[in-house]
Amino acid sequence: MPDAVELIRVKRDGGRLTDADIAWLIGAYTNGTIADEQMSALLMAIFFRGLDSAELTAWTDAMISSGERLDLSGLRRPTVDKHSTGGVGDKVSLILAPLVASCGAAVPQLSGRGLGHTGGTLDKLESIPGWRAGLSNAEILQVLADTGCVICAAGDGLAPADRRMYALRDVTGTVESIPLIASSIMSKKIAEGTAALVLDVKVGSGAFMPDINSARRLARTMVELGNAAGVRTSALLTRMDTPLGRAVGNAVEVEESVATLRGEGPADLVAVTLALAEEMLTLAGISADPAAALADGGALAAYRAMIAAQGGDPEAELAVASHREIVTAEAAGWLRSLDARAVGVAAWRLGAGRARKEDPVSATAGVLCLAKPGDEVSAGQPILELRGDDPDRFARARQALTGAIEVGAEPPEPAPPVLERISGVELAG
Repeated sequence: MPDAVELIRVKRDGGRLTDADIAWLIGAYTNGTIADEQMSALLMAIFFRGLDSAELTAWTDAMISSGERLDLSGLRRPTVDKHSTGGVGDKVSLILAPLVASCGAAVPQLSGRGLGHTGGTLDKLESIPGWRAGLSNAEILQVLADTGCVICAAGDGLAPADRRMYALRDVTGTVESIPLIASSIMSKKIAEGTAALVLDVKVGSGAFMPDINSARRLARTMVELGNAAGVRTSALLTRMDTPLGRAVGNAVEVEESVATLRGEGPADLVAVTLALAEEMLTLAGISADPAAALADGGALAAYRAMIAAQGGDPEAELAVASHREIVTAEAAGWLRSLDARAVGVAAWRLGAGRARKEDPVSATAGVLCLAKPGDEVSAGQPILELRGDDPDRFARARQALTGAIEVGAEPPEPAPPVLERISGVELAG
């Protein structure tokens, strides 16, 4: 039997772990044979020494094998999913899943909750009365068969090693490791059973990866893992210097998502959503025009069906915050930048996000962007509207916005929302 301490030393000293070593390590940690402090030491060694391509493939496979896999083979539609690395105002999944479903695909969107300044898809949807995030595997398959799309939490049986390891990484300073990030994301997505996957890798101040080189490395690593596992995988690098759309929060993002499904969405949000939809449909082998599905009401109908199938009332009025404050422009000119991270932190401090996974979130708290970069503004013009139910939170939210709004004499250069595409074909070449 392998020895945990010896394998920690191997990786600490820059050696490589065999497939058998990795399978034993992940299995032993999942069943409690390896203690948290030993896995913490190994994760720190990986943080500094990395994993080569073969090690990373074996590590991801072992995490998948630690639990069950969803079997989507009985569905009549081709399956395709999307994963975002997280951003500010990123409500794309709420629009994208029903949009792609309305074009003929089945979209099994297993999503997460927000932590820190980035929002969580499940938190947003839970602002809809009656909507349920926790579904059994049988319920997931039924909703997919009935509506073509589902957005829900991953079950406890899906890649349980990742769940334990993620919690450990969070408290040991080992989150920011590309191999560990890639294996965490891809183990869950591969175990989900989808045949194709598009990755939305955010780049900028509000993203997990603030610079394009790091984002590109992460995207390429995940695309390689997906294709090696037999999942057709590609990635888009998308901009996250400015909040996506105009709403940042939970209920306010649901409202903006529904408006977008009605054909009334902000241009940047629509552009990113359509680019991802086109990529998903291509990987799924479906010839359809997602812009037409957005315009003709088909996507909105699929959204309403999905919400109702998960116990929600798509016609229900959403809760509204009891307190509002306005942040204005200090000078006249062109709004040159609106820092995404600062806006995300402000929404978090108002109650829209959480500092720890067990913290509650407010459905009503958030920030509305009343102007976006490229708009001409006057001195004193409202730029942001802060919303929340706890007036004591507003001072710290305002503090987070110090320096977040830049007004200048010239408009900013136009910034395309989609920066780059990375596919398995390019990697193979």
